[in-house]
Amino acid sequence: MANHLMELAVIPGLLIIIYVYGKDKVEKEPKGLIIKLMFFGVLSCIAAGYIEAFEDSLLPEYPAGSLEFALQTSFLEAALVEELVKYTALRTGSWKHPSFNYRFDGIVYGVSAAVGFAIYENIMYVASYGFETAVVRAFTAVPLHAFCGVFMGVFYSYAKKSDILGQNGKRRLFTFLSLIVPMLIHGTYDTLAFLNTEESTFMLLGLVVILYITAISTIKRLSKADFEAGFYPKARFIEYDTDL
Repeated sequence: MANHLMELAVIPGLLIIIYVYGKDKVEKEPKGLIIKLMFFGVLSCIAAGYIEAFEDSLLPEYPAGSLEFALQTSFLEAALVEELVKYTALRTGSWKHPSFNYRFDGIVYGVSAAVGFAIYENIMYVASYGFETAVVRAFTAVPLHAFCGVFMGVFYSYAKKSDILGQNGKRRLFTFLSLIVPMLIHGTYDTLAFLNTEESTFMLLGLVVILYITAISTIKRLSKADFEAGFYPKARFIEYDTDL
């Protein structure tokens, strides 16, 4: 039974990576780089646990279920810390890698780091809470991290392209967006989950559906246009198309 639970904890994340990797049409990323980014994602999850515990000891205490508790825990702890450490894993593992030469590469890298984080976190949750938690998180929390990785990766790619072109203002803007957009998504998701009311549960399910639709459509659209979105003169590219 324990083995099956661990499989349920790991398989959803692996399926997401396989899906995104399959959409990389122009030039497949090195498998070793994907594994490295996943490993960095695992390390970022471990780091996040320590940072959040320390941060929690400094912040004021609010009763569970209150709006103050939900907002503080969701935005100041989970979203802020977890997206920062995932970005650090992403940046450390891929920014200077020679394979990072197309826009869609950023999505592959962002999802790899995010799924590494999600798999480790999921193992911890499933080991503690069992089968039902594994099933629910397979369709909610694990995809959430992957979706945040998608949007982080899109803007991360734009930041890389701007850096290559020497456009420092755009690089800073896209770096900021690669952090703030996932933080807002993550914080909103967690806030609705922590409120744990009938209304917030319906809103949470609606948000999950919107994220599925938006992330998958973004992956498909940018995958289709990837041949025209190279970073260097040897590859054809188009100017930024930042419509998500």
